Amino acid sequence: MAIFLIATIMLYGPYLWCHLTSENYSDYGIQWSFGSKDLKIVFILILATLIPLTIIAMNWPGQSLPRTVSLERTVTLALSGIVAAIVEETFYRGWLFTLVRRRFGPWNTILIVSAIFALSHLLLKIHILRFATFFPGLVMGFLREKSKNIVPGMIYHGIGNIWSIWFFPGM
Repeated sequence: MAIFLIATIMLYGPYLWCHLTSENYSDYGIQWSFGSKDLKIVFILILATLIPLTIIAMNWPGQSLPRTVSLERTVTLALSGIVAAIVEETFYRGWLFTLVRRRFGPWNTILIVSAIFALSHLLLKIHILRFATFFPGLVMGFLREKSKNIVPGMIYHGIGNIWSIWFFPGM
């Protein structure tokens, strides 16, 4: 129940914030928009990151990858990964990114928000590989800065979460 409450706050909090402060959703990147240019950049970044990561994961010591996962478990994990991408991108690359960027500029913001994003993944399970979420956080921060909205990061994040069902080692 606590996870559901936290996710609800992370998803709807930025919209409530904009409503209460009379700020535009677009200033926070949470007025969803997506163009073919954004799709091209997301596709290139997916290829540039997930292909090398797949090779690394397939050769990770002590792992048998890709995993065999039942259809029911795959659907459950895929849907959770997509929901997590929407919730986390709305909060981290929408609301938090915008607030931090006002003070620290774009590139420092990408680093700061990626670090907070990675640290937050330790709340569910403490494991050294959870820190690895810092690196896709950099990519999603770059996508947010470049596109001025969170949808490209959501797509990248969701595909990365689905990829992790079969290939993320050590979990």
